[in-house]
Amino acid sequence: MTTATAVAKTATASAPHWRGNRWLRFGLRRASRLLVSLWVLVTAAFLMIHLIPGDPVRAALGMTASPDMVAARRAELGLDDPLWQQYLRFLGGLFTGDPGTSTITGLPVSQTIGDRLPATVQLAGLAFVLALLVAVPLGTAMAALTRGGRRRGTELAFTSVSVFLAAIPEFLLAVVLAYVFAVRLDWFPVAGRQGPSSYVLPVLALSIGPAMVLARIGRVEMLSVLNRDYVRTARAKRLPPHRVYVRHALPNALTATLTLGGLLLSALVAGTVLVENVFAWPGLGSTIVQSILQKDYPVVQGIVLVYGAGVLVVNLLVDVALALLDPRSAIGEA
Repeated sequence: MTTATAVAKTATASAPHWRGNRWLRFGLRRASRLLVSLWVLVTAAFLMIHLIPGDPVRAALGMTASPDMVAARRAELGLDDPLWQQYLRFLGGLFTGDPGTSTITGLPVSQTIGDRLPATVQLAGLAFVLALLVAVPLGTAMAALTRGGRRRGTELAFTSVSVFLAAIPEFLLAVVLAYVFAVRLDWFPVAGRQGPSSYVLPVLALSIGPAMVLARIGRVEMLSVLNRDYVRTARAKRLPPHRVYVRHALPNALTATLTLGGLLLSALVAGTVLVENVFAWPGLGSTIVQSILQKDYPVVQGIVLVYGAGVLVVNLLVDVALALLDPRSAIGEA
């Protein structure tokens, strides 16, 4: 053994354990990115309320409020303090679960968000699950049917319908569904959150577009996977078709689908803002629109933080899912 080799082995043995653990390094990198992104989000949300023209206290109290009343309310909310003090107080409030107080209702922002968040999470979660349940089997089936240039008519019909449905904005689809199935046919409630039937139309409005996009991406990825050598080998062994598709092809085709699915989930969460207003859904989407109209900026600030943090967490979960599906590509770069 040469001296250089011995020194290299000694250095490797004495290196910290986490440097040799790819999963641990992957987790540390993703966690650090999440923390930095959260800090940027929090800072942007804090500055938002100070960059918006107008006085939120005057807007909340009305134009007839006396200057003394406005000044007292500003002092009560701490808006006369230096900006850095307000920023530190805002950060401290977030760490203690107190993001502020509504200037309209006087209720804690955390209470308002806590009352409305479950409705939005349920709506977005059900829409995302439905989109995946439709997209993955549909994309796989279309890839199997049109593999090798077969069934051109089926491929053209699938592409045309999926492009058309994916291009319809969520709010327009929501209006059409509400008019046809709630107003004209009276099959479902037109507004509100009144039992399982009230979920059908808003979930469909949110999920149809993402499902069509994911189905198209899933079909393309599945076609690519079906042409690879290991799939040909599996077929040469005369394995049952369902085993070839489910065990050998589908896990490899899901990588791109999950990546895009995470991005679509972020857009889907944002889409709840308009869909909730169409169906008068008591969630964060309808609350933030109402708060913007009333210039209740602390509530707007808190809801923006929740939406932003939700998007960041979704992206983190997608990274973890991709790492579990394909550790060599995801963990190897960590």
